[in-house]
Amino acid sequence: MLDWNGYRKQVGAGVTELARLSPETARGYRMLGEAGQKTGHLDARTRELISLAVAVTLRCDGCITVHTDAAVKLGASREEIAEALGVAVSVNAGAALVFSTRALDAYAARVAEGQP
Repeated sequence: MLDWNGYRKQVGAGVTELARLSPETARGYRMLGEAGQKTGHLDARTRELISLAVAVTLRCDGCITVHTDAAVKLGASREEIAEALGVAVSVNAGAALVFSTRALDAYAARVAEGQP
């Protein structure tokens, strides 16, 4: 099993190094995160739960450890995290269902050509 706490520190150190090498990239990334916070429509915990669900969807381990840590610091419970993850599972299954119709379309187009 992954040492998530150690990995989170490793990711932080790597991001710090990248920010040193490319400060404008880091500044732009921070600006994106801050822009969503300015509306005030969602609280910080809700944003972190959404971020965690997206992290799972993107299969980003670094994002998972960072946003899990932030959600816990903001008081998210195990049950709230599980519910957010359930949404990620549902959306991913829905996307697979919708994209499956594309595969069927590709099949129909290929068969319509009439050549093996």
